[in-house]
This record gives sequence, C-alpha cells and structure tokens, in this order.
Amino acid sequence: MIPSKFDYVKPASVAEAVTALQQGGEDAKILAGGQSLIPVLRLRLAAPSLIIDLGGIAELRGVREDGDRIAIGAMTAYHDLMRDDLVKQHVTLLAQATATVADNQVRHRGTLGGSLAHADPAGDLGATALALDAEMVIAGASGTRTVTAADFFVDYFTTALGEDEILTEIRFPRYTGWGSHYEKFNRTAQAWSMCAVAAALRIEGGTIAEARVGLTNMGTTPIRATGVEQALIGQPASADAVRAAAEHATEGTAAPSDADAAADYREHLAKVLTGRAVLAAAG
Repeated sequence: MIPSKFDYVKPASVAEAVTALQQGGEDAKILAGGQSLIPVLRLRLAAPSLIIDLGGIAELRGVREDGDRIAIGAMTAYHDLMRDDLVKQHVTLLAQATATVADNQVRHRGTLGGSLAHADPAGDLGATALALDAEMVIAGASGTRTVTAADFFVDYFTTALGEDEILTEIRFPRYTGWGSHYEKFNRTAQAWSMCAVAAALRIEGGTIAEARVGLTNMGTTPIRATGVEQALIGQPASADAVRAAAEHATEGTAAPSDADAAADYREHLAKVLTGRAVLAAAG
C-alpha cells in the first residue's frame, strides 16, 4: 500500500528536530533508520501528518569514549556499531546481539536509537541494553535528561520518551574483559526472536564474580533476569551450576502466546537459552 499523505522535514540539529516535533504535536513521527516506521506507514497502521527525518544530524552518529562510559549516538547504524573497535572491546555483548538482527540490508539502515525507541519486546537490543545497565540521553524542549534502561522501557511499544523528546545517545559502562554471548531462537533466519538471552559475565579464578542477563520477548518489555544473576554470583563457571541458575529464568516474566509459540514453550526456551548463553559467555 501507499502511505497516507504527510509533510516531511529533515532538520540539521537536535534543537531543530525538537522544535519540529513540538510544532507537529501528537501527529508527528520521528524517522531514524526507518526499518520499523516505513512498513507501518505502508500498511497505514499509522498516518502521521509530519515525518521528522533525523538522518541529517551528524552529531547523532558515532561511538566515543566518555570517561568510564562508551557513548553511542542514537543514529549509529547497526553495521557501524558491530564493527566499531570501542564497542567490540568494551561492550562486546552489544556487538554480538547486533550481529543477529535481520540481514545486511537492514543492518546498514537500522539504528540503535531507533530500535530502542520503538521498544518492540521481540527486538534484540532492548534486553541487551537493559542487561548492560545502559543510560538513555533524551533531549526535549525543557533540556536534556538521562534515564536508565530499567526506567526507559515502560510497556509494549512504550518508553519514557515524551511527545516532544528525542533519544540522542546511549551510554554503556565498560565491560572490558567480560565474557558475553547472545543466544537467539527464531523460526527462520532473519526473523524476530521467539525468545533470546543476552548474557555477560565477569569471572575470577573460575568463579562467577558478576553476571548480567537480559531476556527478549518474555513480556511486554525487555526483562532483566535478576534471579539468574543472583544464582550465578559466587558459583563456579560449570555446566551444573549454570543450568541450576538457568531454572530461575522465568521468574518475573509474562511470556506471550502467539502464532510463533505458546507461553509455556517460551518459558522452556528461556531456561534452555539462558543456560546456553551463560555457558558460552563463560567460555
């Protein structure tokens, strides 16, 4: 189908984008990489009167060091993200999860900020950002504020972003030397995750000292598997210990039932994939 008629602007700065968003009101939509918005427009599931294209704002792209954090512009494409040396060295799990997203064409167009702002619970980067304690930098008419990933994801396709606000940057702590892995299960290649697990571990002398685990598509938002994390800390990085901890993977979840999988099957997957992801992260 052909989208409904809309006006189009391409601001050159974040300030211009915020102004355009204010003027457009609730009928305005932000265009990042377009991999989620454009299909929705073509199906006429949304009919905004104004599209604000962030593609002309250079300051929203790139990866940089900022003290003890790795700061990533919201318009940084997946393709660039997964190949960046800073990301590969300090936020390895993010690069691993990004490499599983869709196909090369999508990864050249899709953006980190666009994915997180879209907040699809089946998206791979939300659980990764949550597990890694990311911070979201948000710009609006009243200035700039920072929101933790734990507070950013509010509900199904809903975030803490206000109607006049734009996600500009995502900041990650450094996880240098940590083991990590993203384990994803889907029906066909390039499809959305039926269930997936993001895991990162810091191991000292064969014992798990710290653990970060996030779950994809196990509720209306990405979920932090805190029960698994607590069960792992202080345990040997062994198959038996990991599998015992993985039994806690469904705590606090609300797995959906849909055409791809029933809720009880997703719960089974969450435990199996958590074990696999943690064991892979442990090497």
